[in-house]
Amino acid sequence: MTPVLDIQGLTKGFTLHHLDKEIATFDDITFSVSAGEFVLLKGTNGAGKSTLLRTLYRSYLPQSGAINFHSSHGVIDLARAADVDVSFLRRTEIGFVTQFLIARPRVSAEAIVAEPLILAGWDKEQSLEKARDALATFGVKPDLWSAYPTTFSGGEQQKVNLARALILPQKLLMLDEPTASLDANARAALVARLQELKDQGTAMIGVFHHPDDVLHLIDRIVDLTPDALPDEDRDDVVL
Repeated sequence: MTPVLDIQGLTKGFTLHHLDKEIATFDDITFSVSAGEFVLLKGTNGAGKSTLLRTLYRSYLPQSGAINFHSSHGVIDLARAADVDVSFLRRTEIGFVTQFLIARPRVSAEAIVAEPLILAGWDKEQSLEKARDALATFGVKPDLWSAYPTTFSGGEQQKVNLARALILPQKLLMLDEPTASLDANARAALVARLQELKDQGTAMIGVFHHPDDVLHLIDRIVDLTPDALPDEDRDDVVL
C-alpha cells in the first residue's frame, strides 16, 4: 500500500543556548503509515514521543530527514514545506489532538467545535447541529454547549477539545495523550470515534496515557527507547 506518511531518517534535538549545550531527542527515525493504519509510539519518559508528533505536525523543524506526506495535491515533504502550505494542510488533511484545549474568551463550546466544519464550507446551522451531537457523544451536558469553555474544568475542556479535533475526518491524525484527563465514558467515546475514523481510512499516529484502551486499534508499535527495535508487530509487545 502507498503510505499516507513516509518518514525517513528523521532526527531532532534542541540547543540550550544559555547553557551552550545540545540535547538529543531522537535520531534517524524511519517508518511509514498507510491509510487506515494505527501506529502507537512507545518509549520511556524523555524518549521523544511528543516531540516526534510535534515534528511531524511541523510545530518543530527537524535537524535532518524527510517527512513525505501523500496529500490530495501530491507528495510534500513537511520537513521543508513552506509555512503557508503546512497551514493549508492542517486545515484540510492533517489533524492533531492534544490533552489541552486553548479556549478563546467569549466563544461558546458549540462554536469552537463547529468551526472546522464552517471553515470546510459547511452551512453554519448544520455545523452547529453536528457540533452539539459531538459534544453529547463525549458527555458534555447540553447546559454547557452555549457556555464558554474557559470556565470549564480540565476534563470538560478536553471533551470539547476532542469533539472539535475529531469532528471532521482527516487523512492523517496525530494524537498526543488525548485520554489523560478523561473519565471512563469519555475514553470509550473517543475509542469508538477513532474506530470510525480508522474504518474510513484515516492514518493515525498516537501516544496514549492508557494504551490498553486502544489495543484493538493498534497495527504497529514504534518504540523510541534508545536501542529498541525500530518497529514491532502489536502481538509481540507488552504495553
